[in-house]
Amino acid sequence: MEIKSNKINGANATIEATISMDEVNANLEKIAKTLSKTANVQGFRKGKVPVAIVKKQYGEKLVQDAEAEALREVLEAGLKEMGIPNESLIGEPNISKFDKSEDKIEVEVKIAMRPEVEMGDYSSLVTEFEKPTATEDEVTARITELAQSQAPMVDVEEDRAIAKDDSALFDFEGSVDGKLFEGGSSKDFSLVIGSGQFIPGFEDQMIGMKKGEEKIIKVTFPENYGGDLAGKDAEFKVNLNAIQTKGEVVIDDELAKKMLQGEDDANLEKLTELVKSQIENEKLSKLYNDEMKPALLETFVSTFKFDLPEFVVEQEIDMALNKKAGSMNEDEIKELREDADKLKELRETFRADAEKSVRATFIIDTLATAENVKVEEQEVMQTIYYEAMQMGQDPQKAFEQYKDAGYIPAIQMSMVEDKVLSGLLNSKIKEA
Repeated sequence: MEIKSNKINGANATIEATISMDEVNANLEKIAKTLSKTANVQGFRKGKVPVAIVKKQYGEKLVQDAEAEALREVLEAGLKEMGIPNESLIGEPNISKFDKSEDKIEVEVKIAMRPEVEMGDYSSLVTEFEKPTATEDEVTARITELAQSQAPMVDVEEDRAIAKDDSALFDFEGSVDGKLFEGGSSKDFSLVIGSGQFIPGFEDQMIGMKKGEEKIIKVTFPENYGGDLAGKDAEFKVNLNAIQTKGEVVIDDELAKKMLQGEDDANLEKLTELVKSQIENEKLSKLYNDEMKPALLETFVSTFKFDLPEFVVEQEIDMALNKKAGSMNEDEIKELREDADKLKELRETFRADAEKSVRATFIIDTLATAENVKVEEQEVMQTIYYEAMQMGQDPQKAFEQYKDAGYIPAIQMSMVEDKVLSGLLNSKIKEA
C-alpha cells in the first residue's frame, strides 16, 4: 500500500493511496474466514460453513467490506503519519477519488479537522457600557397601564356612539345565504372594538352604533378560514346592549397589594421598584439583541483568523443556496440547472457569509469551553415547552416536531451563543 499524506492547513488534509488488489483479496479472505464461523447457511452446521460457500453466498458484500477495510487502513495510516488524532476530525472523511482497476484501487480521502482557535485575552475586546435606566415617566406610564388592566368595566351612561377601544356588549346572529350557521350566534358577547378578534370589517362597521341600536353587518369570511365558511359572504344581525369602558383605578398601596399577591409588605414603593427593574431589563435585553451581541460577535469574527474546514463551509453555502432556490421561480431554477457556470457563480456569492458563519460557530464553541457554558437538551426542551405554551400550542408536540426536523442542535447552539455573549457583556456593565 502506497500512501501520501498532505496536511493542507490547520483544518484540512488529504490522503492519497494506491491499494493493491492483493491487499483487498487478503482482507476478503480474512472477513470470509471470520464469517464462516458465525454464518447461517442452509445445509451446513453453524461454525462449519466452508469459506468458499461463504464467498459464494455473500459475494459482492464481501468485496465491499474488504475495500472498506482497506480504506480504514489508509485513513488510519494517513492520520498517524500526519499526527492527527481521531477526536480532532469533523464529520466523515470524504472519498473524493476511487478509481478501481484490475490490479489496484487509487483513492483520495479529504479530511476536515477542528481548527485550533487562539483567542488570547478576548475579554479585552468587550467594551464597558452603562446599563440602561428607566425614567420616572416610563415607570409611571407602565404602572398606569398595569392599573388599567385591573380596572373593572363600567357602562357608558352618556348618549354617544361606540368608538375604537370601547368595549361592546351585544347580541348577534350570523347567516349565510339566509340560513343561520352553527357557532354564529351569541348573547351579551363582549368585544373590544379594534382588537381584531372578529372577522375583518366586522368591528369597523360597529363603530358609530348607539346603545339599543340594531344593525346588519355584512362581511366575507377569509379564504383561510377553517370549515365550510371559508370565502363565503355572511350577514350578522347585531343588537348593541351596552357600551363599556375601563373604570378608574387609584394607584396606591392597595393596588400594589393586588398586583404583588404573596409579597410581604407589598406597597406602591415596592411595585415602583419592581416595574423600574423590569423596564431596565427589557431595555438591556433589547440593547443586547439588537446591537451589542451582533456587534461583539462581528468583532470576534473580524479579529480572530484561523483555517476553516472546507466541507463545513460548503455545507453552509449549500444551505444558503437551497434557501435562495426556495424563493426562485421555475424558469430561474431551470436556467441554473442548464448553466453550470451560472450556478457556480451564484454559489460563490454566498461564500463570504458562509465563512463568517462557520468562523463564528467555532469562536462561540471555543468561548463556551473557556467560559464553562453548557446547555443541556433538558434546558432546550424547557425553552421549547415555554414558547409553545405562550403560543397556545401543545408543548410535547412542538418539541417532537423540532426534534424530528433535526432542529434541536441548532437551537442548542443558539442558546449557547446567547449565554456566552450575554455573560461577557454582563461582566462589563457599569451602573449609571
